Amino acid sequence: MVASTPAAPAVREALERLVASETFGRSDRARKLLRYIVERELAGEAERLKGFAIAVDVFGKDAEFDSATDAVVRVQAGRLRELLAHYYAAEGSNDPIRIGIPRGSYVPTYEILAELPTAPRPAEAQQNGSVAVLARAETGLAENEPHHGEEAQADPAYSGSSVKRQLRYFWAAMALVIVMLGILVFRNIGGPIGFEVAGLGGSRGATASINDTVDLLPAVHIHSSSEGGQTARVATVLRTALSGFDTIDLIARDRSDAVRRADATDFDFTVNAGPSAGSVLVELQHMASGRILLSRVLSPQEISPDVIDNRIADIVSSAIPASGMIYSFVEQNGLQRGLTACLLLSGAYYMDQNATKHRAAYQCMDDLSKRSAKSPVVYAELASLQLEAVTDNYPYPPNATTEGAYALAHSAVQMGSTSPYAHRAFGYLQSRAGDRTEAIRWIRKAYELNTYDLTMAASYGYALILGGSYSDGVPIMKRAVESASAHPGWWDYGLFLGEFMLGNRYAAARAASALATNKKPHYVAARLIAANFVGDTKQASELSKEIATRYPAFATDPAATFTKGKYPAELTKALTKALRAAGLGHQT
Repeated sequence: MVASTPAAPAVREALERLVASETFGRSDRARKLLRYIVERELAGEAERLKGFAIAVDVFGKDAEFDSATDAVVRVQAGRLRELLAHYYAAEGSNDPIRIGIPRGSYVPTYEILAELPTAPRPAEAQQNGSVAVLARAETGLAENEPHHGEEAQADPAYSGSSVKRQLRYFWAAMALVIVMLGILVFRNIGGPIGFEVAGLGGSRGATASINDTVDLLPAVHIHSSSEGGQTARVATVLRTALSGFDTIDLIARDRSDAVRRADATDFDFTVNAGPSAGSVLVELQHMASGRILLSRVLSPQEISPDVIDNRIADIVSSAIPASGMIYSFVEQNGLQRGLTACLLLSGAYYMDQNATKHRAAYQCMDDLSKRSAKSPVVYAELASLQLEAVTDNYPYPPNATTEGAYALAHSAVQMGSTSPYAHRAFGYLQSRAGDRTEAIRWIRKAYELNTYDLTMAASYGYALILGGSYSDGVPIMKRAVESASAHPGWWDYGLFLGEFMLGNRYAAARAASALATNKKPHYVAARLIAANFVGDTKQASELSKEIATRYPAFATDPAATFTKGKYPAELTKALTKALRAAGLGHQT
């Protein structure tokens, strides 16, 4: 890592990559906050980056803002740090400059992770620097280890004589030879990120045949530096939370008893004493490369009995599901295989629902079932995807039926009596069939099987809202939406519906604003209603025309779509009335 400060144009380029990324694409507040603090710092106004100024300039607070009673800046800064960690663990893992927001401050920091063009260097130093960079790239050395070329350049003894310069070249060449030999060895036995991994690599897949990888999931280890006190308590809650997820293989034994050489998809949660008295540090690390994907310091207040469950839920929900950091890292580094690969395809479909992504996800899961997959997740996903094919008229599979979806969901529940995925899939089918009571019962069971999974919480909240229990569903839905930095659009849409029916117009408008990238008719309709709520007549007119042009059947009779989706009668009536009031159907 280079210690010098990057030039302003390079920082702005890094900023634009961030705000244009998929990670930040769903969080308008995070983009605004990040752009504001970076631009202010580059303008030499770092001293202005205080909570009050940010509250006023970014979040529209007035002069009466009191940070003691309104935590909006602290909360949004925390989410921004989480998004940055998520981005640099996946999309931005190779970015030359990293922007960070240190805890306890709103002034950004910059780290140069790769050499940027600055002043020309002597040819000799360039040669040695190239050797060092090659060695680092091929062997996966830690980012904070010095380059061999930098060490030589910093040592005055190396510039004393031609003999010593020749020795430099000799040792550099020897280092390169050793590196290349190391590559050959690691490519044959599997190694850290940056190496070509054949098969699975590591002990779990070293002798596995292709069929042994069918149910493969990322393996997660956990260990604590203490057997008592706050650290052990956090580790215990974390282990309980991880045990409820269908998307990982939790390794029960301590890391000291684990395999000597980590597989390419092994990850490790470490729980240690934090930097301040009574705090605890939780970190998630990719074991083969040593890369830290998540680092979170829990204060003594966050470890209290009435808060710790929520804090751990936030951590695991950002890391463990198919939309979390582990799967993002796996996908970014091309490590996906078996069920892991299929869950990534399924997650991609639910983030952006279209026929192409639906077919890819279904075919992947169907292939696993034909190879005798044992995981209930495979059949739960097939059940949901087959029902989507029926209700959304997808062409694949060509023989999709509601009965077929039910049979798959039944198989999932039989195979996994404690599987949240299986119970949620069965509840989802009941919801689409219009049996609200049964839908809520099954999805509540999924939520109870893993209360730490915000995906299950969102599913339960959504089921309650579509069941007409708006006041019960909104708090659950809101917690899920606000805790997860990246989540599917249906979470925001569900929150919109609940807030809308409770009469919370501005809260409904905020939820709908997150649907800007989704082009399903009812999502665009939510934005149209929200634009009318906040008095944005220009956007309302544009959205009304968009619906009329792209979805003429919906524009003519929106109630038919809501009725088909099994919405409660009062919700269908209220949405239809709000759309007409917003101008839908008034175009000439």
